[in-house]
Amino acid sequence: MNGMIDHTWTQAKTPEGKVYYYNTQTKATQWTKPVELMTPVERALVNQPWKEYTAEGGRKYWYNTETKQSSWEMPEVYKKALAQTPPSPPTPPVQQFVAGGTASFPTYPQQRERDDYSERAGPDRQIGYGGNDMNGSRGPTFQSQSTDPDYSTFEEGEAAFIKLLRKANVQPDWTWEQTMRATIKDPQYRALKDPKDRKAAFEKYAVEVRLQEKDRAKERLAKLRADFGTMLRSHPEIKHYTRWKTARPIIERETIFRSANDDTERRQLFEEYIVELKKANVEREAVTRKSAMDELVNILKGLNLEPYTRWAEAHSKIESNERFSSDEKFQTLSKSDILTAFENHIKSLERTFNDERQREKTSKARKERQNRDRFLDLLQELKAAGKIKAGNKWMNIHSEILNDPRYIALLGQTGSTPLDLFWDIVEEEERALRLVRNDVYDVLEDKRFEITTKSTLPEFLDLMSTDRRTATIPKDTLSLLFDRLLEKVTRRSEDDKHASERQQRRLIDALRSKIKHLENPPVQSTFTWESIRPQVANLEEFKALESDDLRRQAFDKVVRRLKEKEEDAEKEREKDRSAKRDHRDREKDRDRERDLRNGHSDRRRVEPKGRASRTPEPDPYEADRRKAIADRERQYRKSSTTGLSPPPRDRVDRDRHERISSRHAEGRLGGYDRDRRDREDERERMYRARGDPRGGRDELDYGGGGRRRRGDSDGESVGSRKRPRRERSEGKRKSRSPAVVEKVKEEVAVHSGSEEGEMVEEE
Repeated sequence: MNGMIDHTWTQAKTPEGKVYYYNTQTKATQWTKPVELMTPVERALVNQPWKEYTAEGGRKYWYNTETKQSSWEMPEVYKKALAQTPPSPPTPPVQQFVAGGTASFPTYPQQRERDDYSERAGPDRQIGYGGNDMNGSRGPTFQSQSTDPDYSTFEEGEAAFIKLLRKANVQPDWTWEQTMRATIKDPQYRALKDPKDRKAAFEKYAVEVRLQEKDRAKERLAKLRADFGTMLRSHPEIKHYTRWKTARPIIERETIFRSANDDTERRQLFEEYIVELKKANVEREAVTRKSAMDELVNILKGLNLEPYTRWAEAHSKIESNERFSSDEKFQTLSKSDILTAFENHIKSLERTFNDERQREKTSKARKERQNRDRFLDLLQELKAAGKIKAGNKWMNIHSEILNDPRYIALLGQTGSTPLDLFWDIVEEEERALRLVRNDVYDVLEDKRFEITTKSTLPEFLDLMSTDRRTATIPKDTLSLLFDRLLEKVTRRSEDDKHASERQQRRLIDALRSKIKHLENPPVQSTFTWESIRPQVANLEEFKALESDDLRRQAFDKVVRRLKEKEEDAEKEREKDRSAKRDHRDREKDRDRERDLRNGHSDRRRVEPKGRASRTPEPDPYEADRRKAIADRERQYRKSSTTGLSPPPRDRVDRDRHERISSRHAEGRLGGYDRDRRDREDERERMYRARGDPRGGRDELDYGGGGRRRRGDSDGESVGSRKRPRRERSEGKRKSRSPAVVEKVKEEVAVHSGSEEGEMVEEE
């Protein structure tokens, strides 16, 4: 473009200050700088993968967009691209405007605009030319003899303006208004004609000053950090675990301590030094720990541990090791570290052990395979000598190989046994024999020769020699085939014989079943074959049997079974009679034992005829029993005053009915039945006495087979009508022992404490 800028592209800024580019013709916008606006240097670097960027602190760095690498130093490729760039003529600034603000007029070319304006305005209006004030608005200016400096390039003017700012000691935190007031009277202020260029140069100056201040601060801090670290290292009492409040009194008198700006900076430097100490301490501990772990591995190797050693056992050995307990570096190891070293050592031992076992296993397998190969060679030798043929047994060759070392070496090892290998050889011979056998079968079929149990070997050999297919077969092979064929024929004949015998037995069983189910008349055990033969002579089962002996066998089976059934029935009847006798004897023995245990016998029991009643034996506990009975009676007498209700009417009536029925039936019973009935009655009375204390308390058992009524029962039932209650109670206390009275007929529902007695008392 002959050094001219293409004005179709303009540079603009967003309200946030971000720069973008605007095309006035196509109305397009973009963030990247157009090629038309680039300088020759920028055009040379546009295709480079290295791009220049500025960090937050203002320091420049370069980034490779292809390899994703970054560098603080300028790459050589970047330097070569810059060196090859030709010098470019100065270009005036690009027209700019701020998005959302007022547009600024173009500043290039200014001189040409002034000339054009003077020519158009005429002589009366050539007193000045349009310029931009500080706010960017156009206002009239009067043209006078100017002393403004004039620089040939924009860069020279910018450098002069920045020099003015340094001379005026402009601070980077000043505003543009403050800068203007401090420098506007200086002629160098107009080194840049456009106010926007002045402001841009001021901002550039502020950025550079800030960067310089930051660099100086960094240099100062770096030097202070080095000196502060040297000072801290001169105090060995400061450790990696020392705190600031502990270290401050130690170093506050040092000159370097006072060189810092404030206490925050000192503490920051101290913390950085402590971090370095901690890092060094961690590295030192790591080295010490690694050395201790390596030494511990050597100790474990010296303990001669087994792969199956337990941790508890190994830990005690490690703790008792003198080398482990005397060295302080092992104190840095935790129990977990020791356990990890032990596990790794055990794993290495297990690997070594497994590798050794695998080698032994491989060696053993190789040796066993060699032994099998040698034994197979032995079997092949026997086969070649004709000692192993088809159909041979192990016993045929066992004596030949019993003392052979090749056979002895194979005994007891895993895998195939000598017998398995022998059967493999025999199986090979059998497969070879099958081919010969097929030829022999073909010859027998062609000659129509049938092998029977009466066939002989010479006949078979003569037949085989007449055919060319079998003439060359060895005689031993033909003899073996003949034996097998003869064995097969013999086995078939035996099977046929067994089948005929089974059929004969089935026919006999069928005739036996028919004889068994005859009805007119049914077969008895006393029948004979001659008497039963006419009845079955016309049956199909009778005719199916060939001989009369077989038919008689069927009849004999029926009779024998009938007799067995009769014998079994007689045995069952005898067994039942014996069981009944045993049961009766046991019942009598139990009754006798119970009578002896109670000390008396029931006088009412009627003994069977022909048997005398036995006198009860004397009871040594009779006196104690009588005393216990008297105590029970007193308890009953006391309880009679409580007014207990009598037994229910229905139960009393039922008992009376049972007694009346038993009297009528007594005459019809025999001695054994009456004896059993008395025992049942006795058990029933004992059961009722235990279940209901009110029932049967008017009669008490005093031993000796007799019963007595309570003496005060009748007295209470009759005399209580006239005597008051106190007299009756006193009379009860006086009469402690019951009076013996004769057994009278029991009146129904008249007992002490009965309903009738209670009614009399109420009167």
